[in-house]
Amino acid sequence: MNESFDVAIVGAGPAGISAACVLADAKINTIVFERGEYAGAKNMSGGVLYGYNLAQVLPDYIERGCPIERNIVESRIWYLSKDAGYNIGYRDNIFSKERKYNAFTVGRAKFDRWFAEQAKKKGALIVPGTVVVDFLKDNAGKVIGVKTNRQDGDVLAKIVVLADGANSPLAAQTGFRPEVESEHVALAVKEAIELPPEVIDQRFGVSSTDGVTTEVLGEMTGGMDGVAIVYTNKSSISISVGANLADFAKTKQKPYELIEAYKLHPMIAPLIAGGKSIEYTAHWLAEGGYNTIPQLVGDGYLIVGDSAMLFNALHREGSNLAMSTGKMAAETIIEALKKNDVSKKSLSVYASKVGESFVLKDMKKYKGFPGFLYNTPQLFKELPQISQFAAREMLTVNGVSKKEKQKTIMNEIKRNIGLFNLAKIAWRGWRAVK
Repeated sequence: MNESFDVAIVGAGPAGISAACVLADAKINTIVFERGEYAGAKNMSGGVLYGYNLAQVLPDYIERGCPIERNIVESRIWYLSKDAGYNIGYRDNIFSKERKYNAFTVGRAKFDRWFAEQAKKKGALIVPGTVVVDFLKDNAGKVIGVKTNRQDGDVLAKIVVLADGANSPLAAQTGFRPEVESEHVALAVKEAIELPPEVIDQRFGVSSTDGVTTEVLGEMTGGMDGVAIVYTNKSSISISVGANLADFAKTKQKPYELIEAYKLHPMIAPLIAGGKSIEYTAHWLAEGGYNTIPQLVGDGYLIVGDSAMLFNALHREGSNLAMSTGKMAAETIIEALKKNDVSKKSLSVYASKVGESFVLKDMKKYKGFPGFLYNTPQLFKELPQISQFAAREMLTVNGVSKKEKQKTIMNEIKRNIGLFNLAKIAWRGWRAVK
């Protein structure tokens, strides 16, 4: 290859392609490397995107044919024990009218390919099937390009953008980001279950274009720090369950066993009954939070999206942080190139932009949340069991007075977790999200 570009982007996900679109609009000579056969080749159905953030990059994304699966009109939160669960949800007509496409599901393989095509149409060069194995540096240590796995594959660039995800071997290998510790990432297994659209409409109580997201916490992760989801697509339901990688290592539980048990849960089984499995994969999630964010800039490079560990674990937001930081990185690069100054000091404008945005403000607000989950195993075993016991007691009509039932429930709490410990968990939980 042995070519020269203004900007080289490593990774063709939402962060990298957002940067590429903004740079191409400014006529910046940009190349994007993607290790998959095509952008999105390593992804599958069941992602949630946010219209506001996408519109900041592509204001006409609807007109451009963005492959939206379903517009989200209802968000649910479940708290499950092994064979029961609590369900709260919020549905609002505004999300099918004035705020339509506030959030929507996509098949990530299809969306990422479409998104990369938009950057290509704008003038960015997308190079799939290519692994960036190292950075090129000058004698002073400044990044001046990338080394790929292609023959004669060195590519010079004035600035490099690292956007290849949470499990980026390149970031750790080069020392631009510490190697991710196992307690700071989750391993999730995801499966797409094909069903007729009208069946999905009926089971979730929505029209053919609307959908529902469900975020799940509780005992379905086998006592490990973890979460699960249920997302609606046009003709499939995406389900996923995952847990902290360090917990997997300690407990020796198998991810595929978690999702098989999850599919049998009485809250899940009716939703996917009669469906056919059409996709199955595993992926990493950056769960470490604010305290794991690396230095975002250096001489000749910037780090964006999941590569920078930018993932809001409480709200399960990642794609919007990726698109926003990709755009901010591109805006910074445009100004840096105008000044012909790609030093760390010049590129630090990007870090300031991120710090002043919702991205870092939200990450900082919830900086204690990942640690709260990881250090409170009762959330994933004792508390779901106690919650189930309490609901069963109060809902069972058997001639026992409610006052007696309350005593029974209180004794169960004391026996399994203790009132003081329960209060302490509640207080720590509040402090982690306040």
